[in-house]
Amino acid sequence: MERGRAVPLPWRGPWILCLLPALAGGQPLVAGEAAYEEWQVTGVRGRAVQLSCGLVAAAPPAVVFWSFTPRGEGPPRAVAVGSGRDVVVAPGTGMLGRVTLHNGTLELRELRVAAQGRFLCQGLFPERGRLRVGYAAVLLRVLVPVSKPFVRPTAAAAAEGAAVVLACTVREGTEPLSFSWQHQQPRGGPSVSPAGPGGSGAELRLTPANRSHTGWYLCTVSNEVNSHTSEPVYLDIVYGPDEPAISVEPFSPEQGGFSAGEREDVVLSCLAPSNPPSRYVWLHNGTQVHIGQTYIIAAIARAQAGTYTCLAENTHLQTRTQATIVLTVYYPPAGSPSCSAVATSDLQDVALRCRWLGGFPLAQLRWVGSLEEEKEKEEEGVMGTSFSMATRIQPGAATRNGSSFSCLASHPALPQGAACGTTLWVPSGSPTCAAAATKGDEYVMLQCRWEGGTPPVTLHWRDGGGRSLGDPTPSTAVLVLSTEGSLGGREFVCAAAHPLRGPAECRLRLEVPDLEAASEVAVLEGGEALLTCRQRGTSARLSATVAWYDPKEREVTPGLAKYRLEQGETWLNLTVLDAEWPGDGGIYRCAATNAVGTASLPVRLRVDRYPAPPNVTISKLRYTRARTEVQLEWRTQGTGNLTGFVVQRRQTKKPLREAPSPWETAAGNIEPHSRDRRLGGLDPAVLYAFRVLAVNHRTAGHPSEVQTPAEPPFEAYPAVTGAAVAGMLVATAASLLAVRCIARHRETLPRLHDLLFRTAGPGAQEPVDTPEDAEAAASGEGETAPAPGDVPAPGDVPAAEPLSAPPGTTDDPPADVTITATATP
Repeated sequence: MERGRAVPLPWRGPWILCLLPALAGGQPLVAGEAAYEEWQVTGVRGRAVQLSCGLVAAAPPAVVFWSFTPRGEGPPRAVAVGSGRDVVVAPGTGMLGRVTLHNGTLELRELRVAAQGRFLCQGLFPERGRLRVGYAAVLLRVLVPVSKPFVRPTAAAAAEGAAVVLACTVREGTEPLSFSWQHQQPRGGPSVSPAGPGGSGAELRLTPANRSHTGWYLCTVSNEVNSHTSEPVYLDIVYGPDEPAISVEPFSPEQGGFSAGEREDVVLSCLAPSNPPSRYVWLHNGTQVHIGQTYIIAAIARAQAGTYTCLAENTHLQTRTQATIVLTVYYPPAGSPSCSAVATSDLQDVALRCRWLGGFPLAQLRWVGSLEEEKEKEEEGVMGTSFSMATRIQPGAATRNGSSFSCLASHPALPQGAACGTTLWVPSGSPTCAAAATKGDEYVMLQCRWEGGTPPVTLHWRDGGGRSLGDPTPSTAVLVLSTEGSLGGREFVCAAAHPLRGPAECRLRLEVPDLEAASEVAVLEGGEALLTCRQRGTSARLSATVAWYDPKEREVTPGLAKYRLEQGETWLNLTVLDAEWPGDGGIYRCAATNAVGTASLPVRLRVDRYPAPPNVTISKLRYTRARTEVQLEWRTQGTGNLTGFVVQRRQTKKPLREAPSPWETAAGNIEPHSRDRRLGGLDPAVLYAFRVLAVNHRTAGHPSEVQTPAEPPFEAYPAVTGAAVAGMLVATAASLLAVRCIARHRETLPRLHDLLFRTAGPGAQEPVDTPEDAEAAASGEGETAPAPGDVPAPGDVPAAEPLSAPPGTTDDPPADVTITATATP
């Protein structure tokens, strides 16, 4: 039997179809004992629900018929009938949903509200070989989910104190329904349940409404199927404006109002709670000056003092409120106090002056010393207090160098006050004097400088006789003299005075330029000669015009190809380029002219001839074996200026009709300490000639004699001799090995053995060299030995058998062996 398929019944046939009209009429089928069951099922609209025909554990019916009675009233309607996998759904069941039947279970998908009612299942169940009739009544209840609720307030904006009702409605949903409300502040925050009557019903009553009720409201509706929350709805409670509150920054309250210092940034702020927010208008002395909650007065001026009124207006309710303050402006004097120190009492004392004019009220000033500042609170008023100006006379003899004094200023508009200070000090060093000539040398200006110090140093010019020249001036004194008179050799003195120290001075003397140069300069021809000329320092260094003159008294000017001029503040150098002998030698003159006079110095330039390089001779010139390179050696003769060598070559044995080949450089830039060179790149089929030249920076020496390379020495004799000796040694060794082999194998090589070892005659005994020879010697002890000195003739020697093999002991024929010895030369 296939899985999921009803058991085929043998009596199942066309008669079952005859029972369908009776089943469709709701009539029970009497067949054995009938069972009847009834229960209730709940479904949700739009979802799926399954209705089983009888117990789940029972076997599926062989035949099942489902019918439906709407809400339990009226005649039943056929829904579906099935037998095994054969299922027929009645037309018109789409009003219930999407109907399917499987194993007797009726499934309604996409359930609709019209499916609520009584479903009856009639089936034939196989049981113990017979059919049992069963009935199942299912009461289906269809629930509808809650739709999204909507919140509708009686008014979107209401005045504070009015009654407001918010209603929450839903389009559908199975009752009973439950309602809940949430309230959120306008600027966010946690949701809270609003207080008031009806907070848990379909209506939320806010009676009376206040500003705390402003915000977002949400309604949540729930039933036994689901819950849904509405979109937030904003409720705006209109109120205000309240009484304005004015704040002032910086905060400086006074009796009856506020105060501020001139040129301060004053911020006036006004706050009047209101919904919608208040519209703010600022009035100054009754005149509108600004619209907005904050009024910033940048760098307030004294004319901006007076009354300031903040007017707050609610444009929705058309209501207004206002508040007024009084602002007083205090202003100090402009800038800051200034301190100065001047010499007074014939440069013996110092007057300390402090000034700070203007302001309301006037600023109070007083001087304090460095030690007095520590006792300022205890000894207040010791130095005296003045308004706007304060002066103190400080004796110079009683004041140390570096003493500091402060001027303290106070003003109501300056909580921290103000101060200035000065330090009395003398500059280090001494005055410096300098002289300069004007254009055209018409005047000479004497300048004396000693900068720094408080008060500044006073300077005054005098001549060598002590007469005053000009008026005293601080820090710098200038004296202008005409050059029409005789100024050469005159001395001038600059006197300096300061209250904190004794007198000082500097002196200068006006003189003609003092030149310094070498009397003679020597240079080799072709070199550069440097002629230097500089001015030596004097007490009054006037600017001078320096020039060089050549031996023909012509002025050397910049741009000439022969000369180069280099000039500094006090020197002028002349360089003679590529000195020639003897044309550039002679007397050169350096001349300097200033407003006082002219001076000159002669310089002799001596140009010497450049020494020639030494002579060179070739000591060795030989080919290598390949004839592509030559080994060249040379030596020098005599002394001379030397910077390197040059090797030249050319081809020889040209036909008589052709001109000799030109010399070409084979090696250049050879170091002066080198005396040999290996030259390559030669053609073996060409005969070359070589020569060597010594060179220096200026000239080249006489070339050496011309030579051709010699042939390399014959080097084959050692190789041939070595090969012959090696061949003899190899042949000797091979012969010894052959003789030893024959001696050891005389049975195998009897003829060679007799040929080599039986030359001594009958009865002669072989030397015993091997164990086999020893045995042969033992077998012949009975034979008589020949007398000493008996040497048989060569023709008398009989053919004897080998001693290692007695007659008749072997039948093997003798073997022929060929031994070849090869000598390698």
